[in-house]
Amino acid sequence: MALAGATPVQQAPAPETVQAQPVDPDQNQPIVSDPEFDAALPALSDDINAPLEAMPATIPPVATVPPTPADAVSPDGQTLTPVAQAEPDLVAPLPTLGSYDTTPPVELADTDDEKTVVIRYDTEVRGLDEIEATAQFNGLSALKEGDGKAANSAMIAARGREDEALAVRLMKSRGYYDGTAISTIEQPPAADKNGRIKAIVSATPGKVYTLSSVNIVAGAVTPPDLLRRELPLVVGDKIEADRVQGAEANLALKLPQQGYPFITLGQRDILLDDAKWTGDYTLPVDPGPRSSFGSYSTEGKLAFDAEHVGVLARFKQGELYDNRKVDDLRQALVATGLFSTVSVEPVRTGTPGPDGTEQVNLLVRQEAGPPRSLAGSAGYSTGQGFTLEGSFTHRNVFRPEGALIGTIIAGTQEQGASGTFRRSNAGKRDRTVTLTASANHSSYDAFDAFTGTLSGRISYDSTPIWQKKFTYAFGFELTGTNESVYDFTTQQRERRTYGIFALPGQVLFDRSDSLLNPTKGYRLKLSLSPETSVSGGVKPYARVLVEGSIYQPVTDSIVLAGRIRAGTIPGIDRDDLAPSRRYYGGGGGSVRGYGYQRLGPFDPNGDPVGGRSINEFSLEARYRFGDYGIVPFIDGGNAYEGVMPKGQNLRYGAGIGGRFYTNFGPMRVDVATPLNPREGDGKVALYISIGQAF
Repeated sequence: MALAGATPVQQAPAPETVQAQPVDPDQNQPIVSDPEFDAALPALSDDINAPLEAMPATIPPVATVPPTPADAVSPDGQTLTPVAQAEPDLVAPLPTLGSYDTTPPVELADTDDEKTVVIRYDTEVRGLDEIEATAQFNGLSALKEGDGKAANSAMIAARGREDEALAVRLMKSRGYYDGTAISTIEQPPAADKNGRIKAIVSATPGKVYTLSSVNIVAGAVTPPDLLRRELPLVVGDKIEADRVQGAEANLALKLPQQGYPFITLGQRDILLDDAKWTGDYTLPVDPGPRSSFGSYSTEGKLAFDAEHVGVLARFKQGELYDNRKVDDLRQALVATGLFSTVSVEPVRTGTPGPDGTEQVNLLVRQEAGPPRSLAGSAGYSTGQGFTLEGSFTHRNVFRPEGALIGTIIAGTQEQGASGTFRRSNAGKRDRTVTLTASANHSSYDAFDAFTGTLSGRISYDSTPIWQKKFTYAFGFELTGTNESVYDFTTQQRERRTYGIFALPGQVLFDRSDSLLNPTKGYRLKLSLSPETSVSGGVKPYARVLVEGSIYQPVTDSIVLAGRIRAGTIPGIDRDDLAPSRRYYGGGGGSVRGYGYQRLGPFDPNGDPVGGRSINEFSLEARYRFGDYGIVPFIDGGNAYEGVMPKGQNLRYGAGIGGRFYTNFGPMRVDVATPLNPREGDGKVALYISIGQAF
């Protein structure tokens, strides 16, 4: 390598022999003296940033001299390869050091090295308040994400450049397409040794752009203004990203609700005019064919066939397609509990319907899940003791949706077993048919009974995904029961056997907002059961019960809830009525603070005998914080021997409860005390169960 200004030296051939010569002291002198060498050096600039000087013009670069024919041949006769001409960039002067950008990219500058010296800084944003973008900027800012700490100033500068681009994007998203942003760093005053660097991002939005025209390029639809009506953009609107995207999403959402399930939106085009600060908006749309509901098909591991899918649908063949009804069908399929996965997809058929629309086939893809399940529950209340209940269910043993349910109750005061056949969605969505056979033993202060029952019921019920305003149930009940009863004639307890045939029914009008945890609205329920009792004679009568509840929010976290209930049993004397069919007050679902069935008339032994009428009320203040709640309450009521309930001799209980809210309903723990107790009433009663008291 040759130094600049040096002359190339040609190497001489090595001598064949070298003869040692005696050393002459006078010859130990430098070939070139130091002053001569220094004088021969070129002058150097004192500016270290100055560019390096070019090679002297007196020595032409080898690469620029074209070889002569003689030069192209070596002494041994071989052709020499011409030397390529040097590239201009290699012989040009080097730039100054100050012209280089020494700031590293943020991915290199941003380091988590714990040994790195930490620089503290504050972030200030200017100019975005006027377009209401400061909050969004702060949520996305690289400077803000750094939490006011950086390893060096290069890191702060890199974050600032990222935030410049962020500010520009935010301004454009709000229609300010001429917006600019710049980031700067202010050093603390020299006297402030502990001062913090200030990183400033200054934005200049400029003029806002507005829509000068809105154009939709599409084929004909019905009605003709459908596309324009469902694209909520008008001339003069700001060209904001959220507004434009939201309008397009609304179009994609609303058209499948009005007969166009196969709509496709093209790529929008907005032509800006920077002289007028306006933009022409154009959106291509392929609406697809106008469609109606047609047939069903299903594939996969089936829980039931396509015919039963049609039972769950809330639409008929030929109706105009509406994807909200398709979503409802999908939710109904999920609610059966029979699937691991299930989906509903519209498929084109090309078949025209009577009204000219194209009939759509709904393809249901099924993957049947495990049909068997085990369930259990437990509870405790004063007067009823502990109650444990377990059940085994096969939900689809008789397809479609024919379930067998076996239940066992093992409690301190109640034991029993039952078997139930249940057909869900029986010929109609949400209609349920059940047949139940049960055997039960109940041992309470009011009576001790061994009971066998065969019953059937048809009901139209609310479900967690579809809470109905009006529901009903009706059926039959055939009961044989052997019970202990106090005979006021003989003044002693004895056992009697009753045969009871009943036709129970009820209607419910529900305007509350939740089945399990209502916070607003009301409910009204009427239960009516014409019955016949056979015990030494046939005695017809009726059991009637009316109940209403109301829920009123006071604040976001407090709900006032109230309940009233009244019942009567006309047509029979109390002592001819089986004790298990009489009305009793007291307990967790009645007047808390009193034992289960401990309100009403008593026999001489102090045991309740029940009555033919009842009235009750409850008031609660439900305060919820997160997943927990506190509920102070007061209850009142009583049961009476006569047919009509009275407003006198009411017994009151008060207390406080705790709630733990879960996905399937609140867990309830209530502690209550009687306010006007009678002799023998306890001082405290405890109730543990699932769900609100009413």
